[in-house]
Amino acid sequence: MHKATLSPTEKDATMKEMVTFDETKVNKKIEELHKKEEEELASILSNKYGLQYIDLSRVPINTDALQLISKEVAEVAEIAVFNKIGKKISIAVRSPNNEKVKETLKDLEERGYKTTVFMASSVSLDRAIKRYADISFATETKSGVLDISGDEIRNILSGLKTIDDIKKLITETLGMTKSHKISRILEVMLAGGLSSEASDVHIEPGEKSVRLRYRLDGVLIDITEFDTATYDLLLSRIKLTSGLKINIKDKAQDGRFSVRIDENDVEIRTSMLPGAYGESIVLRILNPKTIALGMEELGIEKKLFNVLEKEIKKPNGMILTTGPTGSGKTTTLYGFLRKIQTPEKKIITIEDPIEYHLTGIVQTQVDEKKYTFGNGLRSALRQDPDIIMVGEIRDEDVASTAINAALTGHLVFSTLHTNNAAGSFPRLVDLGVNPKVISSAINITLAQRLVRKLCEACKSEISPDADKKKIIDDILSSIVDKKNIQGDALKMWEAKGCSECNGTGYKGRIGIFEAIIMDESIEALVKKSASEREISDASISQGLLTIKQDGILKVLKGMTSFDELRRVVEL
Repeated sequence: MHKATLSPTEKDATMKEMVTFDETKVNKKIEELHKKEEEELASILSNKYGLQYIDLSRVPINTDALQLISKEVAEVAEIAVFNKIGKKISIAVRSPNNEKVKETLKDLEERGYKTTVFMASSVSLDRAIKRYADISFATETKSGVLDISGDEIRNILSGLKTIDDIKKLITETLGMTKSHKISRILEVMLAGGLSSEASDVHIEPGEKSVRLRYRLDGVLIDITEFDTATYDLLLSRIKLTSGLKINIKDKAQDGRFSVRIDENDVEIRTSMLPGAYGESIVLRILNPKTIALGMEELGIEKKLFNVLEKEIKKPNGMILTTGPTGSGKTTTLYGFLRKIQTPEKKIITIEDPIEYHLTGIVQTQVDEKKYTFGNGLRSALRQDPDIIMVGEIRDEDVASTAINAALTGHLVFSTLHTNNAAGSFPRLVDLGVNPKVISSAINITLAQRLVRKLCEACKSEISPDADKKKIIDDILSSIVDKKNIQGDALKMWEAKGCSECNGTGYKGRIGIFEAIIMDESIEALVKKSASEREISDASISQGLLTIKQDGILKVLKGMTSFDELRRVVEL
């Protein structure tokens, strides 16, 4: 047999293919090696100076601790306070012999803080110093940092695939009643919440036992029950971790802590409420991965999407989102901010609390005594912003200040608690805003709800019965722009349940929306303080879908079920 020979052209092509490499991967590998070398050097030096070594990329940065020294001092001295529990603080330094470091440590000790110093690399310290962007206007809040291993939670997460896995592991772990195992129980409960993408963990004491539930896609699901002795230890552990007072049992308390998983700091908001059999505990899990939705992923139908895309690019005016608590208003506003964020624009938010950190945006958190929505908004306006997001309009002070900001060259995003888009206008009038000013300031109002999405793996097609068909026909006939209705056949799907969706039949959630644009007819009605119904009727001619219409169209497209829509919206 003759060996195959390559022509000179083929040889050249083969040689080029052999020497081709991915430059990005190579650079990333070199960067990783440099970081590893720097961390190894910091570790060696820590032994020389008799200090503990810390890699700040592997631990949460407590922003309340960070505020104890200014950013300027932190950069010059290469120092960062990364943890704070009471008067005990943990400090990372690059060089303990630096005179500025010595001065800073002395100053902190004179202020009554008990310091523990760690050696860290410059790369590690840079990560901490970058977190100063998150606290530019923030005021001090009660907080703690969970002293459990993010690596341990990651290990637990790798073994959890279904709700049954979570239930089994939690039940096994709850068998460990010794106090030193309580951290492990908390780790498992949080890992289960993260694994199932739960928004909240509920721990509810009863007369004889304590119930553990997760809120998945807006619905509470029972996980297990456990004994009150374990609950008492767990309650103390969570209070200690969240910076709450252990001896106070008859008043509501709110705190927080964070857990670092891979490159993400997962914030946990803690709420304690006294009850008949003990304090009810709710842990809200603010996982950055679950909020990282672009505007395109929110579920906004095409016509409204095009309208909103135009409105959020205007240089001034106000865009309001409305709906009950937990309807996704903040997620929608974050989606808008991501869409319009550019280096040329200064964006400031006033939130209660800051639920998720957005890179490149100045986020501030209100405090009931020191930094309210009203004075926070006035302070933000002095910072020369282009765009302002006010977490919620709650009173006359905030409403009038936000409206004035929209009239003086700022684009303002905010939320209101009303049931529909038309209700925004009477609500602002109730808050004392002049109706004539409202019509000039508001660009568009949006109302929304969240419905669970059908699991693609197990949803089953069905035909609607007579009652459902009548409701669907009535709603479809009320749609002004018939282009939204695709096809003639009425198709629906129902939830079945499988291992993919933990037997619920649903996986994830999607928004259903309605909106009213401020046009001439709406403006005229608002000026004369028209009712919600009058404004709603006048908006029909704009051709935008109502929440009912948007919901029914999503039912017919197989995104959600009729029963799920009826659970959320009155049909």
